[in-house]
Amino acid sequence: MMNDQRKSDSLDVPTKLPNKTSAVAEAAEGRRLAKGNVGQQNTYRTQCRVSVPSALDRVRQAARKDRKAKFTALYHHLTIERLSAAFHVLKRNAAPGVDGVTWEQYAANLQENLQELHARLHRGAYRAKPSRRVNIPKADGRLRPLGIASLEDKLVQRAVVEVLNCIYETDFLGFSYGFRPGRSQHQALDALTVAIRRRKVNWVLDADIRGYFDAISREWMVRFIEHRIADRRIVRLIQKWLSAGVMVDGQWMQGESGTPQGATISPLLANIYLHYALDLWVQHWRNKHARGDVIITRWADDFIVGFQYRRDARQFLRELRERLRKFALELHPDKTRVLEFGRFAAVSRKTRGQGKPETFNFLGFTHICSKTQAGEFLLMRQTACERTSRKLQEVKAELQRRRHHSVPEQGEWLQSVIRGHFAYYAVPTNGQPLNRFRSGIIRYWHHALRRRSQRDRTTWQRMQRLTERWIPSVKIMHPWPDTRFDVRTQGKSPVR
Repeated sequence: MMNDQRKSDSLDVPTKLPNKTSAVAEAAEGRRLAKGNVGQQNTYRTQCRVSVPSALDRVRQAARKDRKAKFTALYHHLTIERLSAAFHVLKRNAAPGVDGVTWEQYAANLQENLQELHARLHRGAYRAKPSRRVNIPKADGRLRPLGIASLEDKLVQRAVVEVLNCIYETDFLGFSYGFRPGRSQHQALDALTVAIRRRKVNWVLDADIRGYFDAISREWMVRFIEHRIADRRIVRLIQKWLSAGVMVDGQWMQGESGTPQGATISPLLANIYLHYALDLWVQHWRNKHARGDVIITRWADDFIVGFQYRRDARQFLRELRERLRKFALELHPDKTRVLEFGRFAAVSRKTRGQGKPETFNFLGFTHICSKTQAGEFLLMRQTACERTSRKLQEVKAELQRRRHHSVPEQGEWLQSVIRGHFAYYAVPTNGQPLNRFRSGIIRYWHHALRRRSQRDRTTWQRMQRLTERWIPSVKIMHPWPDTRFDVRTQGKSPVR
């Protein structure tokens, strides 16, 4: 994406400079300096009803106006105020990085620390620290390596993400939902459900990229970023984080590829990579090569593609493998498959003498072809079995640890666990799995109470009273996907 020189120059020169040389002010991007107008402020001196765009709003407007423009002056947006705002968003009880600095320690001398960090950033003395490696268990029993960044790295990364989001949120396509501001997992689930119901979807590609965050090519990543970011200091910051490495048992290790999982900057970088490697290609493919309808919903490296025709699905999968291989990516062979799914899948399979339509999992829900009482197509979404089993095992282990806590303490904790589970999974058509989860919690709690003492006499009558006091009843907390999708889009956004 080559940029016109005049557009690049217009973004390189600020329109407004600070009134006083001793003050640091945000410079606006997008226009040249005007004679006799170099001393004006970004906002009016008095309160009025006139809306004045902020510095980042002007970046956003420029990005939306010209999708090929390169931004050459972004580094000055890393202000002390933005770093301070990033600090107060951080979790206070988050684990420290390799430097051992906690939130409370940094807050004890916050202004001086931020001023010193800001000075190092702008004189080029800032150095990214390696992440501290920890492993967390995955659903399949394997371990997922995560990196815990140092506190100052988190601050700078969050500030950079805020600036870059102003540009990339105008570029990202509508079917990309993962880790984007203002977008949630339930919005992705709603879009997928509505698309399958309203579009001609008969075949589904359930795709997953193998070891995505570890497989990302850093060379391609920098090239993708440079499509829009021409500020070398921003690019060098990102390169520092990519090459900072990790500390494992006191030993420093550096990989040749991948992004640091767990870092604040990683979700944005992952979306940028797949925007160029996948999303734009998918958009072009379904407009130029597809014979029928094609829908897609992507959450990070997990995405679902729906097709009207089976031959489109097969051709797409074949060309998708080649496309991803070009960018050092590979589809997971065990988690990628094409299956017959949709409004007519049950009838078609019955005609061929086959069983019920296969199911697929997406964002913790198993999607099932079903029917309403009136015989109409119903897309059921139920909690994936492995999610329920894993959560119940976690609760069982924690109840053993809390066995000798008071009953009210245990009840309050279990109440918060169940409410958190229902807040995500309590969607229409998911009532039975929620009831099974609730029953499992009650059974494990009863068992834990009986093990407190050999003389314990926690009967089921008493357990019923405890259940009524502490265990919430199953209640569907989310509306039907069509209703929420229509309200959110107000009929202005086509089904993806």
